[in-house]
Amino acid sequence: MRGLTLRLRMVVAVVLGLAAVASVALVFQRWLTAPLDIEDQYVLTVARGAGAGSIAAQLANDGLLRRPAWFAAYARLTGQDRQIQSGEYVLDAPTTPDALLARLVAGDVKLHSFTIVEGWTVQQLLAALDRHPAIEKTLGPTDAMPLDARLLADKLGMQAAHAEGWFFPETYRFPRGTTDAEMLRRAHALMRQRLQAAWEQRAPGLPLASDYDALILASIIERETALASERPQIAGVFVRRLQQGMRLQTDPTVIYGLGAEFDGNLRRRDLRTDTPYNTYTRAGLPPTPIALPGEGALRAAVNPAEGSALFFVATGRDDGSHKFSDTLDEHNAAVAQYLATLRARRDDS
Repeated sequence: MRGLTLRLRMVVAVVLGLAAVASVALVFQRWLTAPLDIEDQYVLTVARGAGAGSIAAQLANDGLLRRPAWFAAYARLTGQDRQIQSGEYVLDAPTTPDALLARLVAGDVKLHSFTIVEGWTVQQLLAALDRHPAIEKTLGPTDAMPLDARLLADKLGMQAAHAEGWFFPETYRFPRGTTDAEMLRRAHALMRQRLQAAWEQRAPGLPLASDYDALILASIIERETALASERPQIAGVFVRRLQQGMRLQTDPTVIYGLGAEFDGNLRRRDLRTDTPYNTYTRAGLPPTPIALPGEGALRAAVNPAEGSALFFVATGRDDGSHKFSDTLDEHNAAVAQYLATLRARRDDS
């Protein structure tokens, strides 16, 4: 009889224990699937290396999460604590603790955008990176930071002596905390890809020794016109000049060579001042690109339009167009017309 009573007590204890476990499990399950106290929208910033404990504490301090210790314990017990990814997470109602943890592990973060503009120089790119609030700065102050060969190799993995031209103009999406070096690596990889694709589709007989020559020419085309329809024509002029041994005589290369000395007004003495980038005083292409060329300029450089024009000048119209000429006499007349158009516009204003 006593043995039966003992067994009965043990059964009762087990049943009560199971009931208690079930009750706790039910409470935990209800907590796990109950929405956080989010009224409108909440941005959760997770630093690199942050664990579930610190995240839970932050949410609890802001009045969103009850029982933060449960969140931390659940993340550790399920092994998800070590899989949490950094970034910004935009939380809307209803977001539950289990859904939140799943998002943290999946890295479902808010993405920011950064646009590299066609025709920018590398220095302009670095300055824009430095100003972006969501990009982590690792390269140093941009006003005293030429991207020399050592920095290119150490920080960006680039085997190049000069950085100009090597970053593809595009809008890039990224999570907060992405570094400036990571952004540059992405843009460089994309430029490598697009340049190679363009070079493989190049027209025969081009006076270009390598894809780097194509990159240099594309950068000049990019700076000469914003009109997509004109890029192949301008490429044709430059290619024919190179083939005939004529100097390119393009103002953007001179301006690039002047650097900080250029005050916005290109003078005759500037065209006569020799620098490695002065295509009025030196034949052939300049030693490096002068800007970041886009897709259209890359394609134009390797597939120039056919024709016989050797000169071009701006028309002075608001559309940014140019007048193309076969002979110097025609070109001089076009220049005179351009100057007359500018004078007329000044008189009207």
